[in-house]
Amino acid sequence: MIANAYDADAKNVYIVSSQDEIRIEDDGHGMSYVDGGIAKYLNVAVESRITEDDSFTKSGTRRKIGRKGVGKLAALSVSENVDVITTANGELSGFVLTRKPEDKNKLKEIPEDNIEFQYIRDHGTAIVMHNPQYRLHKTLAAVKRNLLKIFPLIDSNFRIHIIRGTEEVTIDDFDREIMGELSTLITLGSDFAQLSELVPDLFPSDRNRLVEIRTAKEIPITMKNKEGVEREYNLKIEGWIGTYKSTRGRKAEITDFPDNFISLFANKKMGEFNILPTVGQNKLNEVYVVGQLHADLFELTELPDIALSNRQGYKSDDTRYREVREYVRKELLADILKKREIFTDLGKKKKKLVKMDEQKLNEEKLKESYNKFRSNIESDVVKNILDIGENISSDSISGIIKNSFNSHSLDLGLKSIIDLQKKKILISQTIGDKPLSDILHSMLLHNNVPAEDILYTNCDDEVCRVPDGVGVYDYLRDFFVESYSTQKYLYYLLPVKTPNNLGALLPKSVLLGLPG
Repeated sequence: MIANAYDADAKNVYIVSSQDEIRIEDDGHGMSYVDGGIAKYLNVAVESRITEDDSFTKSGTRRKIGRKGVGKLAALSVSENVDVITTANGELSGFVLTRKPEDKNKLKEIPEDNIEFQYIRDHGTAIVMHNPQYRLHKTLAAVKRNLLKIFPLIDSNFRIHIIRGTEEVTIDDFDREIMGELSTLITLGSDFAQLSELVPDLFPSDRNRLVEIRTAKEIPITMKNKEGVEREYNLKIEGWIGTYKSTRGRKAEITDFPDNFISLFANKKMGEFNILPTVGQNKLNEVYVVGQLHADLFELTELPDIALSNRQGYKSDDTRYREVREYVRKELLADILKKREIFTDLGKKKKKLVKMDEQKLNEEKLKESYNKFRSNIESDVVKNILDIGENISSDSISGIIKNSFNSHSLDLGLKSIIDLQKKKILISQTIGDKPLSDILHSMLLHNNVPAEDILYTNCDDEVCRVPDGVGVYDYLRDFFVESYSTQKYLYYLLPVKTPNNLGALLPKSVLLGLPG
């Protein structure tokens, strides 16, 4: 119904909820019997866009969202009886849509004296759903959140007002509402580039790693048009994809729409709310992903209708749909998740660097303690041997050394702390090995190896990665090659891509000293 208001060139939509009804009013052109607007409105499942000229609204400034004329039936899914009242060119009209029509299925007229609008005057339409089976969310803030997720066309030229009693919320700026909550962003196409300016500047010196402006993705495809003639088309994908700063407190109610989603739009109409389950890998960091992608070729008038019959998704075998999903799966989603890893690493960088500095300081203290320990041992051994004299047995010398070690062992008290802070297992790999490396990582965790003991540079868990900006070889040199601790070993796992070798690799967990 909001989409119908948009197609009517409305600038304001009023959603009014009361005890007995839900009313949706808009200040669009309105309809009349005289100009045929009402007859056109009552057509169901008749394509309204035959030619390119049909694809634009009456003002010529908007592309139509509707196509099949089934949107009006949405109101009947909410209420048994729905009043449609409208005004245009000084003409007032009203009738009742009902699930149970009478009198040979004729529309029941609403007398002109009973037609009343709450927010519009000269032109527009109101849909009144009596005794609705469904209610708006108990908080208008939740209604606002959910509408923003499914209807991105909101701006100063198309505002939505949500009203219940004395409460009122107005949605008039989609961009700032959503972009202000993001940590990373990739935009596609010039129409969406300005969104990058609205993402908070959390790490100014690294902003170009977190926020990226790209040109639209263009994919050449070959398809048959409605007449069966095969032609070449350019599938252009525009829009944006990003990740939230945090998911804490976002989904306030279980009835809220999901916060992590990638929606597909065509002609600015949402065609599918969420393709993330089909393009993602169910990874933990996918909970931060949000995006809205536009592919207007989905709604090109000369091509077959791609939408499912319920208008809530697209036909999975359509070439356009397959190409978009493959692009998101193989490229776009992977790129934004990598930026999310950078954001996480930057957030943890300071804490990790403090920990590294502390470990380096402990290494220096250990070095001093070790030198003191060695000097004291040498002095004690020499003194005790000289005190005994020339005729000294090997057992006596061993006893002297053992006693000296015991008496000065506290000098090395930092060793256990340093050893505890070290990584113990290195998964050596390239980004292409990540799927197999993830299996190794999961296996180690399953065998009770702490994540803090694993060094895995492409890990989804930031605990296993070195601090941002620190090279893995520098890290290994500082705490293993040049360490004064006697614990200088590091288990080294190299993923093997051959599936037959994987089974041979897994039993080595026993050699690693892992339980099970």
